[in-house]
Amino acid sequence: MDITLIAIIFFWVFCIIWVPIIIAANKKTHPKALFILFFAEMWERFSYYGMRAILLLYMTRVLFEKLGSGADAKAVAIYGSYTAGVYLFPILGGVVADKFFGFRRSIILGGALMVLGHFTLAVMGFVDETNTVMFFLSLALIIVGNGYFKPNISSFLGKFYDQADVRKDAAFNIFYMGINVGALLSIFTVGYIGEKVNWHLGFGLAGIFMVLGLLVFWFNQDKLEGKGLVPDKKNDTEKVFAGLSRNNFILLGSLLLIPLFALMMEKNELFSKILLMIGVVVFLGLFIYGAILASQGQKKEGQRLWVVVILALFNVIFWALFEQAGGSLTLYADKFTNRNVFGSEVPASVIQGFNSMFIIILAPAFAWMWSSLAKAKKDIGIPLKFVLGLAFLALGFYMVVLGGKSIGDAGKVSLIFLILMYLFHTIGELFLSPIGLSMVSKLSPAKLVGFIMGVWFLSFSLANNLGGIIGKLNSEASAEGSIAEQLATYSETYMNLGVYLVLGAAALLLLLTPFLNRWTHGIK
Repeated sequence: MDITLIAIIFFWVFCIIWVPIIIAANKKTHPKALFILFFAEMWERFSYYGMRAILLLYMTRVLFEKLGSGADAKAVAIYGSYTAGVYLFPILGGVVADKFFGFRRSIILGGALMVLGHFTLAVMGFVDETNTVMFFLSLALIIVGNGYFKPNISSFLGKFYDQADVRKDAAFNIFYMGINVGALLSIFTVGYIGEKVNWHLGFGLAGIFMVLGLLVFWFNQDKLEGKGLVPDKKNDTEKVFAGLSRNNFILLGSLLLIPLFALMMEKNELFSKILLMIGVVVFLGLFIYGAILASQGQKKEGQRLWVVVILALFNVIFWALFEQAGGSLTLYADKFTNRNVFGSEVPASVIQGFNSMFIIILAPAFAWMWSSLAKAKKDIGIPLKFVLGLAFLALGFYMVVLGGKSIGDAGKVSLIFLILMYLFHTIGELFLSPIGLSMVSKLSPAKLVGFIMGVWFLSFSLANNLGGIIGKLNSEASAEGSIAEQLATYSETYMNLGVYLVLGAAALLLLLTPFLNRWTHGIK
């Protein structure tokens, strides 16, 4: 009995029944556009998380297998740079959509580039499984495609609701459900097929569902109420360079970024240094700008900006460790975890799917809790939510450390410790993640909201980049020695960084909380 296959069938049957029920219950309340964007985003997230589930294992077992013990370190470094790029390009993709392409064209362009990226990974199975040029090109296609698709489909949804529309929060909750349904189905399905059947079939399956998401959007544009079109038609007609219109010139520039990102994936150490320098300059510059605002009689605006900058830095710490899920924790599941359940082995790539499963289960409870606290006027405030998020992250890593000290008869860590880790990490995520974008829109100076939103995305990019560095150092430190010695190295890293560092950050933020609450000047 293959327990993973049974779980996959159960999840698909559940979602096939549950999703239509949710839509039927809300279709009279919300515009049709919500459900079009819901399905487009669900299948896009299926493709992204499915590919991500098997990416690291493909690198260590196939692409860099000849490197032996050095494969892990190289793979997690590239993985960190890739996920950093995924969060970096949306900053530019959002600006281009707002000013030039419009949401529709940006979403279609992004989806098409991601399809090409996934299918390039699939075709490698027929050409050369170890062709690094094709591999890095595929990652670059997905990075640029995601940059156009991901931020703009969320922003597009907001255009169908007025600012004060009471349905808006419910709409984004439904939309967020689609994201997690796609992630849950893909991690288990693509992870199983990729590991058990064929890596490239898994990549191809991710691409097929991306095509499905794109088709849903393309053939339902008549239901989008005339929204999301090119903001200024002159950008399609006026020539600006070499006979190209402004929009075609920008499109060409976007395509030229693909080989640049491919090079940055290969030269990931250089990319990391550039990204870290950008982060230091941007965050330091914003903090200084906040001080300038405060000194010029705009004390509230300046101090609110400080709150955003400070919480963005703690956001980097949280996600740098949280995103070990697709990096070093996938290697931990692969190498050190006893994944035998009822006589069958659960693929290492699907373990991270517990995060999505727990989100689907727990998100409604959190939504009810925040609503109840708000009605009772007992909201705990943004900084304290971040503190609790960090605390649960540390608790999750402590479960992994305990697992390393409780090796079972099979000489490996029980799977229950990883499941508990994902449970606590998900709770931490729900304390911290959903409030980030709302916080930025509330606390940023009106003329800087778009830019600060980009900086918030930059914090995720920095976090993923830092996560890759942590994973690489962990892999290099554990490259030699027995399995027990390697496990001890992982446990030490998770204790020092995942527990001590994160708890230290939580304690520091708790000390800063009274100041941060005052600096928000009444904004919750």
